Amino acid sequence: MRTSVFALAASLAALASAKEKAVDMKLKAELYDSGARHEHIMALKHQTWAELDAAGVYDSTQYKKFPSSKLDYVPCTKGYASYVANDPKYTFRCNNLDLYDFKTHAELGSSSGRGAGSWGWTSPKGREFVAIAQEDGTAFAEVTKKGKLVYLGRLPQYTTAQPSLWREIKGYKSYILIGSEAVDHGVQIFDLAKLQDVDPASPKVFTNENDLDGWWTEGLPVGRSHNVVTNEEKNYGVAVGFQPRTGPLRAGLVFFDLTDPKNPKTLGGSGEDGYVHDAQCIVYRGPDVKYYGKDICYGYDEDSLTIFDVTDKQNIRIISNTSYEGASYTHQGWVLDPNWQQYLILDDEYDEYDAAGLGADGYPITYIWDISSLEKPKQTGHYKGLRRGIDHNQFIKDGFSYQSNYGLGLSILDLRSVPLDPTGKKIKEVAYFDVHPEDDNAPGGGNVTFTGTWSHYPFFPSGYIVINTMDRGAFVVKRTPASWWPF
Repeated sequence: MRTSVFALAASLAALASAKEKAVDMKLKAELYDSGARHEHIMALKHQTWAELDAAGVYDSTQYKKFPSSKLDYVPCTKGYASYVANDPKYTFRCNNLDLYDFKTHAELGSSSGRGAGSWGWTSPKGREFVAIAQEDGTAFAEVTKKGKLVYLGRLPQYTTAQPSLWREIKGYKSYILIGSEAVDHGVQIFDLAKLQDVDPASPKVFTNENDLDGWWTEGLPVGRSHNVVTNEEKNYGVAVGFQPRTGPLRAGLVFFDLTDPKNPKTLGGSGEDGYVHDAQCIVYRGPDVKYYGKDICYGYDEDSLTIFDVTDKQNIRIISNTSYEGASYTHQGWVLDPNWQQYLILDDEYDEYDAAGLGADGYPITYIWDISSLEKPKQTGHYKGLRRGIDHNQFIKDGFSYQSNYGLGLSILDLRSVPLDPTGKKIKEVAYFDVHPEDDNAPGGGNVTFTGTWSHYPFFPSGYIVINTMDRGAFVVKRTPASWWPF
């Protein structure tokens, strides 16, 4: 009995200090390269969304409008912000984030809603514009100085493509790139500067035929991609997860030149590690002198963190390919500091649902990696979320990670302690805004399921953050004025 207790304790200790490990090539071939794990996750999502759709959840017209003309904003008071008094459906758990506006997907011009990605652009005069991906296209809005979301129009999905919930957006200067899992969608390239001249009293429905600034599809075997990435410094875009996995580049990375956004040209690509789910591609500046100044992509490749040297787009090579204990579906990540790339923050979308490793209890895990050596990255620690749920897209700004965590909403973590304590023990959640009150009373404060928010945009100089949600629409939040943490 005593031996079994010690064995259990040792096992738990091992889980509590999960580390990097070599990729299990047999498992990779059977579960990941085959697409079995990805297809299983997508089937789970479709099942969840079908049930929600049958229950009428995606009819955004049912949600009450935010009374913008009567309320400047709703402060987060005693852990809650509500724009309809005494109604739990409009009472949102929060900390250090106030609610400035909310627009339903219907108010944002969509007939079917179902929000996905988002991105923004700030004009030279300081006006802030946001693109909000939906199942049937992309909505455009301006975030005013008072934090109000003013609808300006929309761009439908590409003409030859069907609606798809998977629609991701990234920015390149004043342009946005919009990719989708829909066959024949390609990558739409649209200049948000056009929005400066739109009269909000007459929102404009733009067309693919007349208003796109560019369109690229030649590197996509069937015209679909899971995500798009940009490198503004090097003037290129990247499509990842472009099915099928049996294609020429195995749904890995394919690059296209954006020097002239109206005439994008394919540059090359790599399928050496197979399917790439997401990536961050930037010029390397950090302690590894061998790669200083090189063009690097940090790839999130389902079962691993894979680091690519993409300096030569015709001769891309893998620098390292590293998995970790409890890896279920390596989803996305971001470097802690782009100007000194010593640490990287990673999330796994399926470890909570799969009850694997550190995520076995259903609380979202943020993994910390020391990338001082790009050839030998080390996992040094982690942070466990305070409420049960699934993590998704995160972006890092000035040492803070802004995380869209499905039904948990937006969570903001202070990561500034990581360089001095890379174990993660000093990481703190400094703010959050829960967009899905329906599961507030669930055990652990949330459901481990695929609903809520996939994405947000946290980079506006004003501090306003736009949160795109699958069911309701888009929220605008901003830090509570009295809160201590900086922008």
